[in-house]
Amino acid sequence: MSVRVLVVDDSAFMRKVITEIIGAEPDLEVVGYARNGEDALKKLSRLQVDVITLDVEMPVMDGLETLKRIMNENPRPVVMLSSRTRKGSDTTMQALSLGAVDFVSKPTGSAAPDLHSIAEELVSKIRCAAMAQLPRKKRVPAAAPPKGPLPVLPPVPAGAASRIVIIGSSTGGPKALEEVFAHIPANLPAGIVVVQHMPKDFTRSFADRLNSLFPFPVKEAQNGDLVENGKVLIAPGDYHLVITPERRVELNQEDRVMFLRPAIDVTMESLPGVYGRNIIGVILTGMGRDGAKGMAKIKQAGGITIAQDQATSTIYSMPKAVAEEGHADYILPLERIGGVITELVAALG
Repeated sequence: MSVRVLVVDDSAFMRKVITEIIGAEPDLEVVGYARNGEDALKKLSRLQVDVITLDVEMPVMDGLETLKRIMNENPRPVVMLSSRTRKGSDTTMQALSLGAVDFVSKPTGSAAPDLHSIAEELVSKIRCAAMAQLPRKKRVPAAAPPKGPLPVLPPVPAGAASRIVIIGSSTGGPKALEEVFAHIPANLPAGIVVVQHMPKDFTRSFADRLNSLFPFPVKEAQNGDLVENGKVLIAPGDYHLVITPERRVELNQEDRVMFLRPAIDVTMESLPGVYGRNIIGVILTGMGRDGAKGMAKIKQAGGITIAQDQATSTIYSMPKAVAEEGHADYILPLERIGGVITELVAALG
């Protein structure tokens, strides 16, 4: 049975090209079009739709407002289409926080060959979105303060962190990370490194958004950054990130691993030689197997490993690979992961 797609875009040209891309795939079918958010909501009320492609910038009702309405009234997996501008990337981060499964960045220019350059990515993300598990009931916003106070921890020493938390995520990861960070105190006595599969033009906006939401600093990693207690570094798009023996960031553009750069495995595999057993590895929602090898290395070194459970994963593929291979010490629902990280870091002494 074909995946039924609703295409929402104010540009007739974009609707035509997106329809051509989707129509070329035997397992995908465009069942309707909408020129703006209001039109989309009307179509959703009478069409059977599995996935929505949603433009960010539209008249009458823009993409963000439309997404809010869809998630509140008639939840469906949504793939956003956004520009590569800073404004576009900031808006995309908001969309992922609101519940969009993924996004595709539109190429610059308006020529059809350029638009067709996103075909493979768009088709892949529509298929992935069709498998996404959406919350069955409305949840508290991910970044809302958790119930009860966070643990009170002693002041953390300055300088390089002696313990590290490495978190890998993909589809559904931005929203999941907000939930995890909501349960971590500002003075966690460990450094945190995040590898989220995301294009290079978006990771800075992603880091800036997280930095605005939480009481600890979050930044896009740069060459030479020191891994410090209570600070979060986000791997930049299109760069692998490794940690040197001096506990500093080293970025490279070596070959992609499983078509990915950054790859979670690359970062995780660099850690045991630096931190020994003082590593907590976490794999959140996402498609594929990235992180499975890295989590095995962390476990072999005596570190602790956590995988998100199936019930709370948007896509239960990366965590499943870790769990099925026996490399997860803990398999936890999303809302518990941040608290368990905090307890485990404190227990490392």
